[in-house]
Amino acid sequence: MHEVVIVGAGPVGLFLGALLLGEGVDVRILEQRSERSDHSRAIGIHPPALAALELVGVAGALMAEGVQIGRGLARSGGVPVAELSFAHVLPYPFVLTIPQARTEELLEERVRALDPAALLRGAAVTGLHDAGTHITVTGSAGAFQARLLIGADGARSTVRRLLGIPTRGRDYPDTYLMGDFPDTGSDGSTAVLYLEPGGIVESFPLPGSLRRWVVHTDSLLSGASAAELAGLILDRTGVSVPAEENRMLSAFGVRSRMALRMVAGRAALLGDAAHEISPIGGQGMNLGWLDAAALAPIIVAALRGEPTGARLERFGQSRMLASRVATGQAWLNMALGRPQPASALNLRHAILRPIFRRKWPGDVVAGRFSMQPFR
Repeated sequence: MHEVVIVGAGPVGLFLGALLLGEGVDVRILEQRSERSDHSRAIGIHPPALAALELVGVAGALMAEGVQIGRGLARSGGVPVAELSFAHVLPYPFVLTIPQARTEELLEERVRALDPAALLRGAAVTGLHDAGTHITVTGSAGAFQARLLIGADGARSTVRRLLGIPTRGRDYPDTYLMGDFPDTGSDGSTAVLYLEPGGIVESFPLPGSLRRWVVHTDSLLSGASAAELAGLILDRTGVSVPAEENRMLSAFGVRSRMALRMVAGRAALLGDAAHEISPIGGQGMNLGWLDAAALAPIIVAALRGEPTGARLERFGQSRMLASRVATGQAWLNMALGRPQPASALNLRHAILRPIFRRKWPGDVVAGRFSMQPFR
């Protein structure tokens, strides 16, 4: 019997696995994919999450390879509207960008260094049974028994479904098209938001002299080409990107879903399995890491026989509150980026300028956009 079985070897499951293995816990991580995905929707690591990643010894490698965004700039019609500096944000004065695939690779390397047998790929879970003293997980790789089970298997979580935990949420009307192109501009490590009548265009620097572009679209353009995305970028911002050198292209819609509880018997949910939020703002992956950092010491205490009922209850309450705050921030991010007539844009700019220029106590605005409420 293992002490902990984690279902899902995405960034959250791997991080929790590394945390627990570092504490000497016997862990098995079951992942249905036979190979790690090279698709990177998530690219941003916020300061509180980067501090958490220090606990498993990967923060240094991430910072060495990633791009440190020290400020954000909003433009409209080619004119600066507002600027945001992360200079006074703690514990790091920047948001780090690095493709999710590379982050997962570093976390997997850490897990395998701690226990080469901990991660089992090609292991789809199809059933589970909570016997009160332990949980049995069954699937394509056989049966596994564990004292505790963690579901970190994403927004369409099998563990959540097998536990019978319902969700609530909504689908949003917003759709986006994004892609990575060589960075041919002069914005360097600055993140740029183009607030235009046709909808927002976001631009973020990436390692390897690349830049990610995210464009709000009128409908889901699932069959769009890189040339079409380049055309949207040019039409709204005046910036030309080399479509023929596109590295990644993806269209996506937005929804939010929250599990009604994160803990059920000897099982718990983390990350998207517990709370799926809009990717606009880059909070989802970070929120999952902070879930794991909060749960890991409770797991270790429970395995040592310490009473953890009250701590688990506080964990569930605090992390669900954090997910609701993150959902609200994501909604605001999307609302700011929706198509607007010129008159409404001018009003929005008039509101944004004093908010971003004012020296708020503790740099509240910068802290909000860098997930400081989740520290």
